[in-house]
Amino acid sequence: MTQDNALLNDVLLPVAGGGLLDRRLFLQRSLELGAGAGLLLTGMDASGAELQPWQKTPGAPFSHYGQPSPHEKEAIRWVSANTAAAGNGISWTPLHKLEGMITPNGLHFERHHHGVPQINPDRHRLNLHGLFRNPVSFSVDDLLRDPLVSRICVVECGGNSNAGWHEEPIQTPVGYFHGLASCSEWTGIPLSTLLDEAGLQPDARWLIAEGADAAGMNISIPVEKALDDTLVALYQNGERLRPENGYPLRLILPGWEAVLNVKWLHRLQAAREPVMARNETAKYTELQPSGKARQFTFIMDAKSLITQPSPGYRLHGPGLYQISGLAWSGRGKIRKVEVSADGGKSWAEAALQEPVLSKSFTRFRLPWRWDGSPLVLKSRAIDETGHQQPERAALVAERGRNGYFHYNAIVSWAVAPDGSLSHVYA
Repeated sequence: MTQDNALLNDVLLPVAGGGLLDRRLFLQRSLELGAGAGLLLTGMDASGAELQPWQKTPGAPFSHYGQPSPHEKEAIRWVSANTAAAGNGISWTPLHKLEGMITPNGLHFERHHHGVPQINPDRHRLNLHGLFRNPVSFSVDDLLRDPLVSRICVVECGGNSNAGWHEEPIQTPVGYFHGLASCSEWTGIPLSTLLDEAGLQPDARWLIAEGADAAGMNISIPVEKALDDTLVALYQNGERLRPENGYPLRLILPGWEAVLNVKWLHRLQAAREPVMARNETAKYTELQPSGKARQFTFIMDAKSLITQPSPGYRLHGPGLYQISGLAWSGRGKIRKVEVSADGGKSWAEAALQEPVLSKSFTRFRLPWRWDGSPLVLKSRAIDETGHQQPERAALVAERGRNGYFHYNAIVSWAVAPDGSLSHVYA
């Protein structure tokens, strides 16, 4: 037996219940796993095949800005807006329709309180005032002339996945349940650079950030985070910010809840105390079973979910499939993702797609042979700090039922004999 054949036999043996296979299977590019496996591309001899209409005539001319194919109409944001005020609401990233780790700009989730302002960058300024030795006002052109840096990171709403607190599992495509999280390359100026230029005073402990939208949304940010890895972002995925994502400039606080990543940023006030705004008192403060309240819970903990297969997909009979999903943590890099196909009785380690970056989406994959039996799929993430994604029952026991924010429990999909999938608590 050759070494390759021995390895093939080895990786085709289940490593956990429910038919989960060894992640090394993905490394064997030359192995033929059979027609219909869904893992390898198969070629087809096109000699004598009838030409299609698009092969017979010239195609469309150039465009000034590329658009998706008209055949990809399902990869859209789902909008949930206030019927009485259309500018108040959210739109969800269709995570179940995407691959890789980067979210396209046009599919980044949105949360707006009073619509998307159409800001003239020539009239917009960023004002630093309060406890500064040299209060300063920057134009957008001033900021664009500064040396820029880039960070790839997730922006996740603190209320993402909050339907998991419901007593009954919600039945909706995964992106429209967990899609208040998106991952981009953000480019801008380290906020520490601007604070240094304005002369941040030693007794300043908080920055009050405010957006230039009609809601005037404001929030308090600890100075320690501002001086660490916070950006004043001007670009997203290589292009200037789009209006719904904060044009002409916004804050990016890698790993921290999205409400702090203030869009349309126009004011930073250095202060000794937090402002105690609505979004840190009436919201984002939660009563716990002990009677105490959680407040200023900034960091988003480790999380993962299987995006393919997931509710809305249907497996086409027993056979070999790829399990794929996303994991991330506001505390750093994902160290490991484990997948179970028997409701958590046994676990197999998934392959992590490079690059594995801190506070960023990490794509994981695992081969799986389904025999047609009913079962439950789930994934759990472990980050570099050792934090492990909890089971739902453990999270509810710890936090009670008064919560709304920071839901990061393990997500479970039930697979039925007919190949359909549904969300279950298991």
